Amino acid sequence: MPAPRRKSAPLPRIDRPIALVGMMGAGKTTIGRRLAAALNLPFHDADAEIEAAAGMSVSELFERHGEASFRRGEAQVIERLLSGGPIVLATGGGALTTAATRALIRKRAVSIWIRADIDTLVKRATRRLTRPLLKNGDPKETIARLLEARTPHYAAADLVVDSRPGGHARTVYAIIAALTAHLEAENAK
Repeated sequence: MPAPRRKSAPLPRIDRPIALVGMMGAGKTTIGRRLAAALNLPFHDADAEIEAAAGMSVSELFERHGEASFRRGEAQVIERLLSGGPIVLATGGGALTTAATRALIRKRAVSIWIRADIDTLVKRATRRLTRPLLKNGDPKETIARLLEARTPHYAAADLVVDSRPGGHARTVYAIIAALTAHLEAENAK
């Protein structure tokens, strides 16, 4: 006899962008695509949008122009993406290091920190050789240092959802449940 199907809860009414924040390797892009599909919203990846606008990869931007220049461009792209209607936006891991970007996300979006443990972050982030901040030194030490510095910014997100190893469907479901409860609480005020 097949297992009973889980009754799906009604989807929340989304009235503004959803910004996924967190470290590289947390799963923001993969989870973001699936979350957007589940919520019937457009999906945008900030890094992909930056690459399209600049005509070069994030790694090339870092190499040619430096991190400060990259962060300025990133802030402009995020501002453009958050100026429209509801979307799911996967931000870059360092997007919240810029005060103006933090303020913009706080003002215009529901922010969700996709939190993952250090071992999961290292395993996922080192799969791709395109991460500019991991090109020098020990990746685990670099990720640990960045995570320590960035955690206060991530922790200020509206919601925190843990990314678990394995399939991303559980994380997407957890986000939808947390988002639904958050929006219901907002509307009850």
